[in-house]
Amino acid sequence: MDRIALLKSRLESHGELISNILSDEALLGELSRAASVIEACFRAGGKVWFCGNGGSAADAQHLAAEFSGKYLIDRDCLPAEALHCNTSYLTAVSNDFNYDIVYSRLISGIGRKGDVLVGLSTSGNSVNIVKAFEVCRAKGIATVAFTGEGGGALAALADHLLAVPSTDTPRIQEAHITLGHILCEQVESAIFGN
Repeated sequence: MDRIALLKSRLESHGELISNILSDEALLGELSRAASVIEACFRAGGKVWFCGNGGSAADAQHLAAEFSGKYLIDRDCLPAEALHCNTSYLTAVSNDFNYDIVYSRLISGIGRKGDVLVGLSTSGNSVNIVKAFEVCRAKGIATVAFTGEGGGALAALADHLLAVPSTDTPRIQEAHITLGHILCEQVESAIFGN
């Protein structure tokens, strides 16, 4: 396949996935409900935490920055942070204990009832995110999972499951950032106006 054909093929796959999401009323409703939970968290003085691995960690950090910086509106900071940004913590706990507990250990210490944890995992089976969601359930921290098709292990733990109807990791990640941006816009607009 030549480069132009590959480019067109990938863009067609992306477009098909977005079209499938657009017609998935259950997924769109869940996105709206997740936005309402995050809005309520911020209005009550809570914090929104994000976590992911690899490209999903980058997306988690990106979305946290959309809240703490701004998305479209010049406005006050909304308290949001990605859990992996403290590299000293991340490497110490990974080395001294185990990478599987990096997020659960941290959210158990800094997360409070009324906060929200957003986890991004294309498979829905990332052990460190699953463990963090288990801690959240015990502490009364709401959870939003961005996953691929089916939701994996996170499907049973997430309060709000945004399972993109795909098994193709790059397309799932593209959809996650698209849905994440829409989520940020909904929350920002609700709190600060259009």
